[in-house]
Amino acid sequence: MREVGYGFSLEGALVAHLVKSMQTLSSRSADTSVGGAALFQGETAMSLKTELDSFRADFMATASPEIREAMVRADMELAASGISQHALKAGDRVPDFRLPDARGDYVRLCDLLAKGPVVLSFYRGGWCPYCNLELRALQKVLPQITALGAQLVAISSQTPDESLSTAEKNELAFPVLSDVGSATAKAFGIAFDLAEELRPIYARFGHALPDKNGDESWVLPIPATYLIDGDGTVALAFVDVDYRNRLEPTEILAALQALTKKSKQLL
Repeated sequence: MREVGYGFSLEGALVAHLVKSMQTLSSRSADTSVGGAALFQGETAMSLKTELDSFRADFMATASPEIREAMVRADMELAASGISQHALKAGDRVPDFRLPDARGDYVRLCDLLAKGPVVLSFYRGGWCPYCNLELRALQKVLPQITALGAQLVAISSQTPDESLSTAEKNELAFPVLSDVGSATAKAFGIAFDLAEELRPIYARFGHALPDKNGDESWVLPIPATYLIDGDGTVALAFVDVDYRNRLEPTEILAALQALTKKSKQLL
């Protein structure tokens, strides 16, 4: 990725962060005794929130004051817009969609729901380090999600080529769909226009959204996670205007377990 005049790149910062995290985990593993080894294996190793907060701290310590201040202003503007109040919430019925995956094959939500619950994750793009951390965390719990009878799907406004790059980079074994034009994100009430002030900053980082998303807009989805029951009703909704906050995978699993238990009781 092209370096810009701020002394770092987002992907470079993410790589450095992941290396540091691996060193921390290796240290923990080395310190475990025979009795402690089982405890370490049973841990989540490092929670997603810990990973996100650690990366945020590293980034903010390196970013220029101008970038930090621009981001704070954009965060406040988005929060003041009240967009999260218009997003789909628990109890709402979700709109159907038909979107291409990274290979160009189309996936329809109603077809997925015919097989059981769906965990739906909206992310900003493969260029977003926070999104990559979340996607990798979701990949780790994919076996548990599948074992509970659900399917996991991720959606961004990126083109299929960009989605393929994201899937390959993060070694994802679940569908990564392209919502070019953001029609699905808009239907879920989570689409917004990136602040004008941030656009040249994103462009200088090599993240001009028109290039990544295949249209002329600067629209992004608020990162959101939905657990959708087989009847198309939202069982769990997590929407946060601060893109640095994401739903813990353990909370997804807990909600999915509760949903599975409820379904069995109704039989």
